[in-house]
Amino acid sequence: MMAFLEHLNLTVSDPMRTADMLCDLFGWRVRWQGPSINGGLTLHVGSDDSYLAVYSMGGTAKAARTYETIGALNHIGVVVDDLDATEARVRSAGFVPHNHDDYEPGRRFYFHDHDGVEIEVVSYA
Repeated sequence: MMAFLEHLNLTVSDPMRTADMLCDLFGWRVRWQGPSINGGLTLHVGSDDSYLAVYSMGGTAKAARTYETIGALNHIGVVVDDLDATEARVRSAGFVPHNHDDYEPGRRFYFHDHDGVEIEVVSYA
């Protein structure tokens, strides 16, 4: 049996801003966008094989303390070919990389986006 993660749906304050950030930092594209549940807006951002669905119902959602909330998202892991070039883009976008580490099977760093979502960037190169 073979399985892979197709998508993850994430509530954000501004789906367009989040989609722009993901496209700029990771070279992804908006695969689809449109109205969604509760009068919200969703954009599917990623590649042909997988994506993040970034959703908002108009700013009424509240941030969760994710590592303390059962069922909450702790961070998103993104694999890149060039960790140093991606970190430069992350810094240029105004985000602060932290928790740099190098252990098997790859090098990595983390940063928080404008909504406080933690993103782990890893390279196996």
